[in-house]
Amino acid sequence: KPGEQKHSKEPSSLQCMHLAVVACGDRLEETLIMLKSAVLFSNRRLCFHIFAEDSLKPEFEEKLQEWPSSYTKKFEYNIYPITFSVGNAQEWKKLFKPCAAQRLFLPVILKEVDSLLYVDTDVLFLRPIDDIWHILKEFNSTQLAAMAPEHEIPKIGWYSRFARHPYYGTTGVNSGVMLMNLTRIRNAQFKNSMIPSGLTWEEMLYPLYQKYKNYITWGDQDLLNIIFYFNPECLYVFPCQWNYRPDHCMYGSNCKGAEEEGVSILHGNRGVYHDEKQPTFKALYEVIRDFPFEDNLFQSLYYPLQSKFLDTVHTLCGRIPQVFLKQIEKTMKKVYENRVIVYLGANHRY
Repeated sequence: KPGEQKHSKEPSSLQCMHLAVVACGDRLEETLIMLKSAVLFSNRRLCFHIFAEDSLKPEFEEKLQEWPSSYTKKFEYNIYPITFSVGNAQEWKKLFKPCAAQRLFLPVILKEVDSLLYVDTDVLFLRPIDDIWHILKEFNSTQLAAMAPEHEIPKIGWYSRFARHPYYGTTGVNSGVMLMNLTRIRNAQFKNSMIPSGLTWEEMLYPLYQKYKNYITWGDQDLLNIIFYFNPECLYVFPCQWNYRPDHCMYGSNCKGAEEEGVSILHGNRGVYHDEKQPTFKALYEVIRDFPFEDNLFQSLYYPLQSKFLDTVHTLCGRIPQVFLKQIEKTMKKVYENRVIVYLGANHRY
């Protein structure tokens, strides 16, 4: 089809930064805005792995093909059906939100992909994916995945107060942004609470779910917490600015990394892009959604954002606008610097 991106076997996929997302139900728009934020700022080529219900596939293809060629040339995509390789598919589908458990099966399905960034549909990138992709190089010899803490302060953390199952560290980890070395995950033997010897990732998933299904609240995120409780040496923990959620500002500002560097990845969980509870999160979502691809980033994205933020200063998260604006401003400056260098270089050649 005209404009369709095909890439699964091409050599260029080896140079890609691989990004996976799972979209079911009414998550089409959210997913497209997330992908848009990724394409707007990234430097290297992207490979999108979109797992979606069959009914959403034609809509994804139609919308992505409407994007201007200056952006579609920056990425390739594949759309996959929702599948579960072990256990009861209906049980997995109903675990927490529709299809969310699909992320547990990425190492099994994407056998030709070495490393991958998984994000929830309600994530927005405020800086290039290249920057979080570099964290893969910081893994030590035992680490095979990276996530951010679920909370910074144990006394207000959900896991530390309510969990009825094992979880990682003192506050658990949040799986909405998860960097994975899939090769290592496929090759590892994981310690577990079921048998004395190790199990592979695929062997472990369904028995683990069966054992803990009556005790888990947050579905696949809880299962990941259980896995890394028994295998803490396998997890790299990145700071909260890479998975910044309303919890980081609605009880006072408790993400020091975001205060110092600005938010790198915004995670609008609890539906905050679509209600009035957290206007700062909603403002960012709407400005990126409404940004015309070919327009000036400062005029059509940054300035409208500043204007919208003025209306949110009375809210808990709106009191710290610099946390939300610092990184995106720095990112846009870099985008322009790169374009000027390319432009000058092209003119210089002729």
